[in-house]
Amino acid sequence: MARCLIVDDSSVIRKVAKRILASAEMMVTEAASGQEALDLSAHDMADIIIIDSSLPDMDSSDVVRRLMALPAEFKPYILLCLAELDLGAIMRAKRAGAQGYMLKPFTRAQLLEQFREFQTAA
Repeated sequence: MARCLIVDDSSVIRKVAKRILASAEMMVTEAASGQEALDLSAHDMADIIIIDSSLPDMDSSDVVRRLMALPAEFKPYILLCLAELDLGAIMRAKRAGAQGYMLKPFTRAQLLEQFREFQTAA
């Protein structure tokens, strides 16, 4: 079973993404802050992590960098989720270890397409 972690301070975004992704093949967990994501990932690293670009407690590129530095048997596939196109934020996240980005609000088709890309990369 694949595991996904959605990191966003908006409970609505987390709920919508979880509703779209949760299935017999995908277990979805949620975090409302960067620190919560790091704490969860220290115990059980998700296969794919979607991180909001504007977290309340830390910069998203710092979260990505710290996630990639955690000792784990594999590195997660990380997507940055932005409310508007910000090339600086995207490049900082990619340099920290993120593999891609997507814009919100997202549709079911857009989110599922990102997961097809993950499966192709894996």
